[in-house]
Amino acid sequence: MPNKLLATVDIGSHSCLLLIAAFETRQTDGTEAGEMPEPRQVLVPKLQKVEICRLGEDIYESGRISEERIADLCRIMTKFRMDLHALGVELKAAAMTEAMRRAENQEEVLDAVEKALWLRPRIISGEEEAALTYRSVKEWHGEGIVTIDIGGGSTEISNGATGFSIPVGALKMFKAMGPIPGPEYKKFVKETFKEVSFKGMTKKPVYLIGGTGTALAMVFKNLSQFDYKAIEGLEMSLSDLEAVTTRISNLSKELRAMLPGLENGRSDIIICGLFWLRSLLEKLRVETFRISTAGLRFGLLYENQ
Repeated sequence: MPNKLLATVDIGSHSCLLLIAAFETRQTDGTEAGEMPEPRQVLVPKLQKVEICRLGEDIYESGRISEERIADLCRIMTKFRMDLHALGVELKAAAMTEAMRRAENQEEVLDAVEKALWLRPRIISGEEEAALTYRSVKEWHGEGIVTIDIGGGSTEISNGATGFSIPVGALKMFKAMGPIPGPEYKKFVKETFKEVSFKGMTKKPVYLIGGTGTALAMVFKNLSQFDYKAIEGLEMSLSDLEAVTTRISNLSKELRAMLPGLENGRSDIIICGLFWLRSLLEKLRVETFRISTAGLRFGLLYENQ
């Protein structure tokens, strides 16, 4: 397969992500002694862009995407389309997640996005999102893992065999609790986990995907700009997570926004995301976890491989 550039767009509750990548041939180690390594196709990112859309804010307030928010979203999609055309890259797929799963005016938004992007996105279920996210991480890090994708409006968890979506995300928590969860958080978590089973997922290697994980890694490593090679596979402990959460929480809103990875509105919701991550890790009964920069946008390309 030639190293042809391909692209996907992930339209989430908080952010829109553009991925430009290529399948490249890499050698793999033989599985048995004396076995010759076999080449395999590995998806390698070439360019990634993130734009904040915060579609979830409208859903939590009115149940539908406002005209102003649709206009902002279309401006983002137009920018992405122009980037793709300038580089001669084929857009293979576009997907919309939790905010659009709940929007009352889905067709209106889909029509507008199709006009701007020149491709009609599809609204995927939480289970499909979990499966595609798991596939993207598995291709880089192998089987026997659990993936957690904390988005703005939902969280997807998968072990490959099963996957599910919890309607809890960093933006949704922020709208309900403010930038730093208070005493009400304990009750919120207890009620949320009543309907969730983690059977078959505990005590396994955990990979965290999504904006919360990327921002956490950038703050932890003091990275001034996103570098997937510096973040991918980064291992952190619960004590590391606690230290970063405390550090961020002790800063003023203005200083928090100056930290790397917390620009463009991420500083408002990051602490909620980290609280939620801690609760999930405790339920999964692990002391460490790893960061992955893969996610739905990669899974969409594997799906079309």
